[in-house]
Amino acid sequence: MSTPAPGSVMRGAVDLSSLRNRPQPPAPAPTALASEAGAPAGALPLVFDVTDATFGEVLELSRTVPVVIDLWAEWCGPCKQLSPVLEKVVTELAGRLVLAKVDVDANPQLAQGFRAQSIPMVLALVAGQPVPLFTGAVPEQQVRDVFAQLLQLAAQHGVTGTIPVDGTAGADAPAEEPPLPPLHAEAFAAIEEGDYARAVAAYEKALVENPRDTDARAGLGQVRLLDRVQDADLQAARAAAAADPTGIDAQFLVADLDVVGGHVDDAFARLLDLFAALPAEERVPVRERLLELFALVGDDDARVIRARSRLASLLF
Repeated sequence: MSTPAPGSVMRGAVDLSSLRNRPQPPAPAPTALASEAGAPAGALPLVFDVTDATFGEVLELSRTVPVVIDLWAEWCGPCKQLSPVLEKVVTELAGRLVLAKVDVDANPQLAQGFRAQSIPMVLALVAGQPVPLFTGAVPEQQVRDVFAQLLQLAAQHGVTGTIPVDGTAGADAPAEEPPLPPLHAEAFAAIEEGDYARAVAAYEKALVENPRDTDARAGLGQVRLLDRVQDADLQAARAAAAADPTGIDAQFLVADLDVVGGHVDDAFARLLDLFAALPAEERVPVRERLLELFALVGDDDARVIRARSRLASLLF
């Protein structure tokens, strides 16, 4: 199986629209991957390196168990912070998902295919289809939360296998995740159909029922972002923003596109510059959009902390 075309990958924070239910074949015998990882024939470790040459086996493996892809490079400091966290959480999940590590310098085809404009970049493969997760060195708890959502998504699409651990067949692995709450399931179904407005409505209803539903709040922010950018043309958006430096809608669209493209600092800088340039009575929508994107990226993210500091200085 060939590497996914660039246009099919990394549309947003959680782009689920390409996933479809399908029958799941038996787990493949990952011969090349096992050999590269130094594992016995027919076995596969939970964490392994993958190359341009062995990526086809990863695609097939993802039809049985979710595969998390860690795009990294030796020179990348944040990558070295994040990788041990990913390995720890994957190991604790006892074969319910695996971690495939891609050195972008050594594997340019994969780097191009996944549009790795900034690293570390983490995504997943479920049933052969990409599911963007996050960029940057995020906290361990956020990794756990994202992986829990990934397992729920995989279960929705019949990908519920486990990789044998310590010679077992996954019998001691944790029990399967419970079904999604009805409104969350409705949102996922709507996302799958590309109906982002219905997904937004489902998440909003979930938050009315339970204002502390953090998964619904995160999903709502992600879907709103996807809805805003789904038909956008990046070059046209940048041209419009350059022609109208204080045009709120034009600047908002480019900032959204920068976030989904992994250029989070650029997005924040654009909106903060816009905030500074506008009269006080016109700043409220910009502040609200910044707060929405802060929540989407994560309050503990260093880029959010820097942007919050600048926003505070502009406010006071």
